[in-house]
Amino acid sequence: MLDQLPTVAFQAVLVLARMGGAVLLLPGLGEQDIPASIRLALLLALVALLLPVLAPGLPAVPEDMPELLRLLALETGIGLWLGLLARLVALALAQAGQVMALMVGLASPLQTDPVFGSQATATGRLFSLMAATLLLSTGLYALPLRALAESYAVLPPGASLGFGAPAESVAQAVANSLALALRLAAPLVLAAVLGNFALGLLARLAPQVQVFAIAAPGQIICGLLLMGLLLPAMLAVWLAAAGEPLLLAGPG
Repeated sequence: MLDQLPTVAFQAVLVLARMGGAVLLLPGLGEQDIPASIRLALLLALVALLLPVLAPGLPAVPEDMPELLRLLALETGIGLWLGLLARLVALALAQAGQVMALMVGLASPLQTDPVFGSQATATGRLFSLMAATLLLSTGLYALPLRALAESYAVLPPGASLGFGAPAESVAQAVANSLALALRLAAPLVLAAVLGNFALGLLARLAPQVQVFAIAAPGQIICGLLLMGLLLPAMLAVWLAAAGEPLLLAGPG
């Protein structure tokens, strides 16, 4: 057993590298609001569960230090890549909240957000938290974890990955995420365009009245009411899209 200890330790580090890179970005499990100690405990639990199953297919300790570093860097990169693909699912809902805030006139109140930065709006932050809550409460967090476990069959440790396929999958995932965000925000975008068109006509009829300044509170109230009415349907559409394995391009 002592002779096998270096090999087991190296294999555990390999699994830790891929899982650690993914857990940093996974939606729900990798949120910045979750304490680092909980995320670390989750990561160690994943390694302990997967190592006995994956150990027969993992390489032994390489003799050369450059090869060892190459394996660790490759595993970390694969984990970050898979975690980013899953993160883009949650970002679609947060992006929809950003667009809605712009449409209803809530783009000026700013607050610090660990995902979007200092220019995040209140609705964007709300939708980001709702995405994490829904992922954890509905069990959708198991989909990226299953993909991580099955990725060893498609991308065994040490296999050459290249940059073409990962870059193409990330580009496709970004496009799908943005398309989903715009589809979720489409009702408020349409309502805002029609409302501004009506206000523009009213401003032409009564140019002496500051129409847009007077209508701003009503625009915010009506936008929030419409958002509240459409919120259940929006979340249902997002959950259905998040459960589709083809929403984001991944390995295999």
